[in-house]
Amino acid sequence: MPELPEVETFAADLRPLVVGRTVAAVDVRFPKMVRHPEPEAFTRDLPGRRIVALERRGKYLVFRLDSGAVLVVHLGMTGQLLHKLPEDLARPHTHVVLSLDNGTELRYSDPRQFGRLLLGTEEELVAVRALPRLGPEPLDPGFTARELHRRLAGRRAPLKLLLLDQAVLAGVGNIYADEACFRARIRPDRPAGRLSPARARRLHAAIRESLERGIANRGSSVDDYVDVYGARGRQQEELQVYGRGGRPCYNCGSPLTLVRLGGRATVFCRRCQR
Repeated sequence: MPELPEVETFAADLRPLVVGRTVAAVDVRFPKMVRHPEPEAFTRDLPGRRIVALERRGKYLVFRLDSGAVLVVHLGMTGQLLHKLPEDLARPHTHVVLSLDNGTELRYSDPRQFGRLLLGTEEELVAVRALPRLGPEPLDPGFTARELHRRLAGRRAPLKLLLLDQAVLAGVGNIYADEACFRARIRPDRPAGRLSPARARRLHAAIRESLERGIANRGSSVDDYVDVYGARGRQQEELQVYGRGGRPCYNCGSPLTLVRLGGRATVFCRRCQR
């Protein structure tokens, strides 16, 4: 599933390609992908709008339009947003195509169909619950270790489940939660509220380091993720624990433990993470 580093890579690559461009036409081939408004309204209201900015919020791509509305793209588990020419061969499961005024196309494909496209003002999208209320950005300079500790305090849920809660922290998913817990030497199944301020500082630093390395390496291509040009990321080559259950820990050589927390596969080292 694309997480913060993968979506940040999309945003950085797309920004010079689409900002200033006008949406000339919209082709919704699979209406289910448009969650708000109705697909007919989406197809009617988006053409003619100019993209004035492209931002990332958590795991969401936010295209700001000259009308004051936003086009929001959530990639779900297998969503891909590719920048192509009309003559380029379309990938299977291409569900929405945005034609731009310079003759290029933005193509959204999604084999498992868990992603979604939204159009409206941010207030409207939050009010109709198409867009959730998101927690702070973990890479924001204003997000401190003290704030992380405050958000975890008093919570009995396992630490990893709180890191995956987008209302607690925006953008962290399964990959980078496992990696951050390993970097911090903290077990992901530890009750979140039992973290001391010192361990919260370690975790805060580890979250940032994990995400920053992911961005530098253009994301983790552990499943279907590719960037807007169709190229794979490199961060999967540096993952320490994610997807390695039963294999030796790179740090101590002990077999890594695989458990399920909240239905999510979770890998950690019982020796290194106490």
